[in-house]
Amino acid sequence: WANVTTNLSQLVPLELVDKCIGSRIHIVVKSDKEIVGMLLGFDYFVNMILEDATEFEITQEGRITKLDQFLLNGNNITMLVPGGEGP
Repeated sequence: WANVTTNLSQLVPLELVDKCIGSRIHIVVKSDKEIVGMLLGFDYFVNMILEDATEFEITQEGRITKLDQFLLNGNNITMLVPGGEGP
């Protein structure tokens, strides 16, 4: 048997989110909405606090809402895009 060693750099998902603190993040949620803002912090359940956030409603009307601060429940998140600028 050959002794094979690999040196893989692996991040668990929460470590990746932690690296995004202080930078812009694009979040797709379960409803027809997407949110872009600066990530201030999060907890173990990935509830997030965003600053200078913009909420995009992905409908025919296409409503855009600007928010100073935004608290997002982690249960609603379907996808995170670090550095994303929105739809």
